Amino acid sequence: MGNNYRQIEDDWQLAQLLHEPGEEIKRCAFQSVNFTAEHELALAKTYTDCIFMGCTLPYGLKRQTHGCLFFPNMGETFATFRSTLYDAESLYEDYVVGNPDSYKRCFDGRVYQHYLKKGKVASDIKETLARTLHDHSISDALHDYLERWDERKVVGVMGGHGIQRTEEQYEQVAHLSKRLTEMGYLMVSGGGPGAMEATHLGAWMAGRSDEEFREALKTVRRVASFKEEGWLDTAFEVRRRFPQHDYESLGIPTWLYGHEPATPLATHIAKYFDNSIREDGILTIAKGGIIFTPGSAGTLQEIFQEAVQNHYLTFGYASPMVFMGVDYWTREVPVYPLIQDLLERGKYKNLLLTLSDEEEKIIKNLY
Repeated sequence: MGNNYRQIEDDWQLAQLLHEPGEEIKRCAFQSVNFTAEHELALAKTYTDCIFMGCTLPYGLKRQTHGCLFFPNMGETFATFRSTLYDAESLYEDYVVGNPDSYKRCFDGRVYQHYLKKGKVASDIKETLARTLHDHSISDALHDYLERWDERKVVGVMGGHGIQRTEEQYEQVAHLSKRLTEMGYLMVSGGGPGAMEATHLGAWMAGRSDEEFREALKTVRRVASFKEEGWLDTAFEVRRRFPQHDYESLGIPTWLYGHEPATPLATHIAKYFDNSIREDGILTIAKGGIIFTPGSAGTLQEIFQEAVQNHYLTFGYASPMVFMGVDYWTREVPVYPLIQDLLERGKYKNLLLTLSDEEEKIIKNLY
């Protein structure tokens, strides 16, 4: 959305605008706000070149407009326009801890069932438009959120969903994320299970003692895999036992992989329908560096995607690429020596590569 439009994203901002002097309101973008609470003031104004997205309007307001655009809420089970990111409370609204069947009735579960019913690649133009508008609003809210952060303090963690909570790698990622969060970094992941969840567990436990961290780890390890009943419940138990008010993390999941629940340990969640927007978005915003943990096809794709961005200095400078899992990246999936060789032969340029399992070295090689 153009910066030349004044964005009105909540009812308090709307009330302030309506109480400003003058009869005409020009070039404002209203997103999911309710004009009926101040209907007399709203009808006393005229509106020129404004955009109304998913708003509740009093009868007669459209007659007060000139050159305005109106977009109704088009989603059947989800809001087409959101002014804020999701969080655990909004995604898992109506989920009952201890009752796994309630997932299907919570917001996230309802949207996923709707997504499958309409088709992952929907043919209904109304549905595809609703999804596109939803994802646009999430990107807009994400942009607003990231304005609070130094772009070189945003670090991404990439890795497979298959890493179980009981594995050493999970604990390593969680502890590293805890330390980086305490150092002022915003930790970002794909927001799902495995290494992604470990990222947010660590960030959630930032500011707490090592003993409390180990207790949280012990709690989630009661259910090792997201495929087992109770995976969500143990995460919610950590949230309940160790409330977090001072530190944040960002998860960016997608309904394309809706069978992998989004971790409720991320304080902010940008959930998309379009996975390509989501994947590119993580690599784009994590300008402080990407930590690649063991993963399969998706992680490999992200490695080469990130290498291209850095090679061409797409954002004016290269971001560190850290490979965590020496044996995995040199023997099991020998991507690191391949990229290193290509860099030495000039096929890639500007790459800032690190290969290490040592926490201190990884931290040192981030911005």
